[in-house]
Amino acid sequence: MKIVWSPLALERVESIAQHIAEDKPSAALHWVDELFSCVDRLAKFPESGRVVPEVRLQRIREVVFGSYRVIYSVTNQVDILTVRRSS
Repeated sequence: MKIVWSPLALERVESIAQHIAEDKPSAALHWVDELFSCVDRLAKFPESGRVVPEVRLQRIREVVFGSYRVIYSVTNQVDILTVRRSS
């Protein structure tokens, strides 16, 4: 299944990575690589994430990556909607 990142989700990833890079640039690169690896598995297992509790729609799901939530929609493809801090 195809994975499509929304502009908002990519902006959030960039913003988070820039924040991490302020202290340690190599950690920011590692974080981004690991995040994309985590999301890539959705191509084979799109329903592996849990249904977002506050939305309660079967097609709106999330995977938790560290202290962040990757929120996505499953239709004929996986649309990454946003990345948010889980706190």
